Amino acid sequence: NPRPFICSIEDPTKQTKFKGIKTYISCRVTPSHTGRPVYRRYKHFDWLYNRLLHKFTVISVPHLPEKQATGRFEEDFIEKRKRRLILWMNHMTSHPVLSQYEGFEHFLMCADDKQWKLGKRRAEKDEMVGAHFMLTVQIPNEHQDLQDVEERVDNFKSFAKKMDDSVMQLTHVASELVRKHLGGFRKEFQRLGNAFQSISQAFTLDPPYKSDALNSAISH
Repeated sequence: NPRPFICSIEDPTKQTKFKGIKTYISCRVTPSHTGRPVYRRYKHFDWLYNRLLHKFTVISVPHLPEKQATGRFEEDFIEKRKRRLILWMNHMTSHPVLSQYEGFEHFLMCADDKQWKLGKRRAEKDEMVGAHFMLTVQIPNEHQDLQDVEERVDNFKSFAKKMDDSVMQLTHVASELVRKHLGGFRKEFQRLGNAFQSISQAFTLDPPYKSDALNSAISH
């Protein structure tokens, strides 16, 4: 980001509207370059995420933490979602393109409800989305060497294919590793833990030389 800044997400608080009929969680969002907080719900983050997907089809935008139908007001869930939103926001603020998007700036700075709705509609009417981004591509004025251009295109094509294959492989290996840890590996770790616990019990049978701290650490 040529104009780097950070953004804090704090104080998730339960709020109500329509005389208590509707309940939601609101967070205080404070960008470092303004120092002025705004309050955002998860649906505001979701709106921004979808705007980014439509606007920047060739940029990988990380997913938001998933929604949850039940237990969404439980403290553990709220804290976990806040941590994930912070990670998501850190990526956004450090990105050289996404961080400069007008819709993102509107999300970070607009504190007035009326202005928020106007800016929201303006972003949703943006015509330069999807494949229309090609209309913003600038063609170099100077002559380009055909061989050099073809070589760059071929290199990028090779990179894109290799990256796609590698990510697929990494995802498969990681998923397989998770499955093993939930299955066979879990039993093996339990056996290892039982063995350490047995050693701890053995040390307690030698009172003159036993160490409570060591036994506690081994059996933990």
